[in-house]
Amino acid sequence: MADPLHPIEPAYDVSDEYRPEPEPIPEPPAWQDGSFRIGIHTSIAGDIAGALNTAAKLGANALQIFSASPRMWPRGGTRIAEADAARFRARRAELGLGPLIIHDNYLINLSSPDRVMRARSIQAFHDELVRAAALGADFLVAHPGSSAGSEKSQAVADIAQGMRQAARGIEFGGLRILLENTSGMGSAVGSRFEELRAILDLTADLPMGVCLDTAHTFEAGYDITTEAGLLLTLAAVDRAVGLDRVFVLHVNDSKTPLGSRVDRHEHIGRGKIGLEAFRRILNYPRLGPGREGLPGRAFILETPIDRPGDDRRNVWTLWELVGMSLKQAPRAEDGFSMLRRKKKASPPRAQMARKRIARKGSPKARKRKKR
Repeated sequence: MADPLHPIEPAYDVSDEYRPEPEPIPEPPAWQDGSFRIGIHTSIAGDIAGALNTAAKLGANALQIFSASPRMWPRGGTRIAEADAARFRARRAELGLGPLIIHDNYLINLSSPDRVMRARSIQAFHDELVRAAALGADFLVAHPGSSAGSEKSQAVADIAQGMRQAARGIEFGGLRILLENTSGMGSAVGSRFEELRAILDLTADLPMGVCLDTAHTFEAGYDITTEAGLLLTLAAVDRAVGLDRVFVLHVNDSKTPLGSRVDRHEHIGRGKIGLEAFRRILNYPRLGPGREGLPGRAFILETPIDRPGDDRRNVWTLWELVGMSLKQAPRAEDGFSMLRRKKKASPPRAQMARKRIARKGSPKARKRKKR
């Protein structure tokens, strides 16, 4: 019989302990579906959500944009209204576009020796991160900067420190910063892959990666026009930064020759790199979306638009190079282009008058006929 003054404690059972359910593994974004992701840089003029419609009309399934004017210092940070950002995100999901890449302002130079310029650059880069996060972007592509006469090692340290300072308070979510390699024009940092690696090493606490530009690579002296040259170049990238950290390729032909260090983009197949070289690049197993590659790696065009339809033709060229037929690739809108055909100017009054006289005769001659 139990003693009511000394009740028996129930036996401890470890299975009775509360164990919270483990956090579910987040689903990968829809654009990491194992398909080729081919896109183009589209304009945000008028309505930022219009850039999404433009990409779809050009037959792309990924895109790159600026989030503000790329050649002006924004006033007050030019933040995007939440209503506009929400509309943008919803339209992107509706069209199934991805990844979304944003390119930063061309004026930003995080390694500038000028204190005012550097402070302005850090603030502008912070604003770029804020806008990219608001739009739900996947990547923010950044030019590393220019050493402007200082030692490269000091420039690298300044760039890394500037990025870390600009990133304070940012909720990255799925956003990642991508360093873009450069052609080496002037005192630009990033023409050698080892310089990119040095910046990555100093920003290990940030979500970072690399954007590889084909034109810049070629102009910096890496010969990617031959199979042997491409393999050597990609081996150099792999040693320095790792191909698994190259999330985006800017696919551009070059108007200038190998090692020129002059950045001039050309239509695919019409420049010094050539069509067959791009066929090899796009179909190299470790760059594609297959088992050896990286799911969702994007191939983004920054090619010129000299005549209406150039943008659509460049997108279609990439689909052809990866072996997509017209029926398999995303459908482009016939005749659509970011560059509109110019309307013929109305002839001046004097010219119109001469044509009318030649056709009907002068007013005096018509009076004489009536008499």
